[in-house]
Amino acid sequence: MNVLSVTSEVYPLIKTGGLADVAGALPLALDALGINTRTLLPGYPAVMDKIGPANPLMHFPDLLGEAATLLAATYEGLDLLVLDAPSLYQRAGGPYLDPTGQDYADNWKRFAVLSMAGAEIAQGALNDWQPDLVHVHDWQAALVPVFMRYSEKPEIPSLLTIHNIAFQGQFPANILPELQLPGHAYWEALEYHGTVSYLKGAIVTAHAISTVSPSYAEEILEPAYGMGLEGVVASRADSLHGIVNGIDIEAWNPAKDALIAASYGVTTLKKRSLNRDSLSKHFGLDQDNSPIFCVISRLTWQKGMDVLAEIIDDLVAEGGKLVVLGSGEPGLEWALKTAANRHPGRVGVQLGYNEPLSHLMQAGSDAIIIPSRFEPCGLTQLYGLRYGCVPVVARTGGLNDTIIDANTAALAAKVATGIQFAAVTADGLKQAVRRTIRLFNDTKTWNQIQKQGMKADVSWEASAQAYVHLYHRLLGKG
Repeated sequence: MNVLSVTSEVYPLIKTGGLADVAGALPLALDALGINTRTLLPGYPAVMDKIGPANPLMHFPDLLGEAATLLAATYEGLDLLVLDAPSLYQRAGGPYLDPTGQDYADNWKRFAVLSMAGAEIAQGALNDWQPDLVHVHDWQAALVPVFMRYSEKPEIPSLLTIHNIAFQGQFPANILPELQLPGHAYWEALEYHGTVSYLKGAIVTAHAISTVSPSYAEEILEPAYGMGLEGVVASRADSLHGIVNGIDIEAWNPAKDALIAASYGVTTLKKRSLNRDSLSKHFGLDQDNSPIFCVISRLTWQKGMDVLAEIIDDLVAEGGKLVVLGSGEPGLEWALKTAANRHPGRVGVQLGYNEPLSHLMQAGSDAIIIPSRFEPCGLTQLYGLRYGCVPVVARTGGLNDTIIDANTAALAAKVATGIQFAAVTADGLKQAVRRTIRLFNDTKTWNQIQKQGMKADVSWEASAQAYVHLYHRLLGKG
């Protein structure tokens, strides 16, 4: 089976969040199951630098008025199709934001062009390769099934994966003529409260929809989580599937990780202390035996970082320490840095993102706090399981699906892998922190929770098999 994956970011080429991790790891897992995936992504500067000289496959003279060249490349096992359109992608800044942190004004066009190229490839633009199915990710690739639906060429089966329904690709309705779609496409697929919604277009036109956890698939049918699109999703409920993400267990393997101070495994947990010492030195923490909590996150309301900032004084008063890595809303960055200044030796904050440091934090911290108000899947809790860094998570989305709460029954059965809490409030998180510290102080119980988490299957194997089953259903083979 040949699958065309269309995405705006792919690790290890370009990453702003979990989408890149999934788009980079899933094709490799599918390859082991006999699925040939080619991934189409934009030719950002970082991507072009990493792939080096590449083979031009074809030239697009006019993609919504822009010229582009399609390049073929391979990188760390990924079979890539890179859309080289310098006028759209060769820019300073990130994939979506300019150097000042503002959305590029022409993001509507940058990702409509990506989608149009994806639709052209899906419908036979390449002479020597024809996909059987197209798999698109989030709003940036969501116009692929829309363009196919309103093309005169035969469309192939399409799957939309929603990684976070809060990001919908919403733009003014006056762009519609620029998309070169018929007028009725607006009312049939794209119209959203007088605007154009790329994500809605894919929800309406894709042959199937998936989310990145079973719980999130249920949650987005409700107003609290559907972000205004719950009714549209509900109309496609029969085609909605929840498949939890996995992680790259080679890149995230404490027994072989070159990015941490000391490797270790389930049977050599005592070696974690060397990573703990290294982490404490990096953040200037007191060298004592009190528990170290970590946070590796975008610093946003969705991630519950306002609640975290509110309880830092209580966490320290209870005897805990905290290290934070991330960036986001300026007010939250300020609140966390201020807390670090209030508690030298007990709280450390580093703004930005640092991949090696994120590995050391998982290897050296005792617990990772993830107080998200909603979380489609989440990956940092899976890294935490793998590294014996016990997840303390809100009971929502993929966090609920992947962490077994250390309640009395789960502890007695020796199946607990973390701590869940239900209300994303200061009181809810404070109670979870207190419970975590009590468990930490019971060394035997804590080690059991760590070991059970490290034994959990967080690989892509089962999830990749679920995608293969869904692909076969779309092709009428399942």
